[in-house]
Amino acid sequence: MSDNLICVGAVMGAFGVRGEIRLKSFCADPAAIEKYSPLVTETGESYELTLVRSVKGGFGARLSNVQDKEAADALRGTRLYARREDLPSLPDDEYYHSDLIGLEVLDTGGVKLGKVTSVQDFGAGNILEIAGKGLKEAAMLPFTLANVPTVDLAAGKIIADPPEGLFPEPKDS
Repeated sequence: MSDNLICVGAVMGAFGVRGEIRLKSFCADPAAIEKYSPLVTETGESYELTLVRSVKGGFGARLSNVQDKEAADALRGTRLYARREDLPSLPDDEYYHSDLIGLEVLDTGGVKLGKVTSVQDFGAGNILEIAGKGLKEAAMLPFTLANVPTVDLAAGKIIADPPEGLFPEPKDS
């Protein structure tokens, strides 16, 4: 995927029998996804998007060239991307999830904790999923100013002050 593309939504499956899809928007203003049309898929297919109605958990929508339920069902799980330049500029303290994934995470003493593998939101705010050496499973670090005082996209790193016990203590050499 190009760094120029940001995931803004996903097809959850067909909605009805006339080719509409059930769409989940990842935008801060969910309905804003329509403004970023045309959207592209990971395989490079391009679709014009039209929102038709609100439905539980998202929208009923139409994608250009999707004419029936079978075509809509075939797109289930497809992620939809917008061009970065079509999206609004963010304030200095906000980030697109795709910009955080892959960043190296260091503690305030410079010890490497791991890398961000995903950003989750279970309803109480963003959580950085961090995988690293010495971790049996990914650490889930709440993405708050207290836990993540510094994000340096240019340097490709995050400085974290995680709660005690979230990461294993470094072994003395």
